[in-house]
Amino acid sequence: MISDDDLTAQVREWLADNWDPSRDRTQWRSAVLDQGYAVPRWPRSAFGLDLSDAQARLVEKEFRSAGAPGSGQDRTNMYANTLQRYGSAALKKKLLRPLLEGRLKMCLLYSEPGAGSDLAGLTTRATCDGDEYVVNGTKVWTSDAATADYGMLVARTDFDVPKHRGISFFLFPMKQPGVEVRPLRQMTGEAHFNEVFLTDARVPADHMFGAPGEGWRVLQTALAYERRGLGERNQGAATRAGRPREQDLIALARRHRKLDDPVVRQDLARVLMLRSVNTWNNQRSQAQMKQGNSSSLASLGKLSMSRILHETGRVQSAIVGAEAMLEGAEHPDGDAANCAAMNAFFTSIGGGTDQIQRNIIGERILGLPREPEVDKDLPFRDVKRSG
Repeated sequence: MISDDDLTAQVREWLADNWDPSRDRTQWRSAVLDQGYAVPRWPRSAFGLDLSDAQARLVEKEFRSAGAPGSGQDRTNMYANTLQRYGSAALKKKLLRPLLEGRLKMCLLYSEPGAGSDLAGLTTRATCDGDEYVVNGTKVWTSDAATADYGMLVARTDFDVPKHRGISFFLFPMKQPGVEVRPLRQMTGEAHFNEVFLTDARVPADHMFGAPGEGWRVLQTALAYERRGLGERNQGAATRAGRPREQDLIALARRHRKLDDPVVRQDLARVLMLRSVNTWNNQRSQAQMKQGNSSSLASLGKLSMSRILHETGRVQSAIVGAEAMLEGAEHPDGDAANCAAMNAFFTSIGGGTDQIQRNIIGERILGLPREPEVDKDLPFRDVKRSG
């Protein structure tokens, strides 16, 4: 087993010899993958180094110090993690490498117009037809649907069992007839989300993750990966396309001569404290998931990230002052604060709403009584639904 010092020196030396910011990103990610640094916690048979979480973070730290991307995808790449855990050997051989290299674009086909918070109430139907399934239904709030090669799809394959047991999970090819994507305009003026209409679209049967009707269990793991990723990345506020995604609040306060303001300093300390606590919580979640559990602690991280982004947007606005009411290139700090405050609501909704995360935390972590589910044991076709 390699020592921490030797591992750090090895990674640092390799980065010094190989990292060039002008290098093609796909080629770079391929090189990182070949070294095992992309997914260092995974076994060597799956592009990894079989490192502990602590040593894997040493690898990631060196990559961050060098400003090099591509490491730590065994924490942040929910698509690759879900494929690695549930995909067939053939699918992993075909798709895992291009997915880790960033050559495949992905999306999530989960939410529906009539099944948002109650995702188990989804009605998109997948009907078996030989070695394929025929899919009909509508998905909504789907990021990157217009450019995605594949989507992780949950669809109902059995309407005669209770709602949680008749769902199957697929890796769905997006670029085919029967897939229509319509953008949804956001209050920021951007359109990151879409509606997706599926009409007699097809997915190979061997693209199913897990057994037929067991997709809810797969989905819980995929959601945990997503929530953990949302909880770890981008702990600053998002800004508009083409601008830095992380706002340095301390530099902003210094620039606006607010760094000596005791209220601003307290706000800054609160944001930094929340980020640190969230990092520790995500390490706990990672340890649980490495043991094969779909950790409910990921919900804590996801909820924390939502609060961090709302707090960051609020503090940005307080520092900038009246300029936070303005937008556009002529007012960059105001525009960033404005966008941060609005974009924070995305994290309160995406990956499961804040309210859903509180339910999960209350029931699965704190042991509070579960909410009543009157339709839990009914065949899904007998469940009363709107529309």
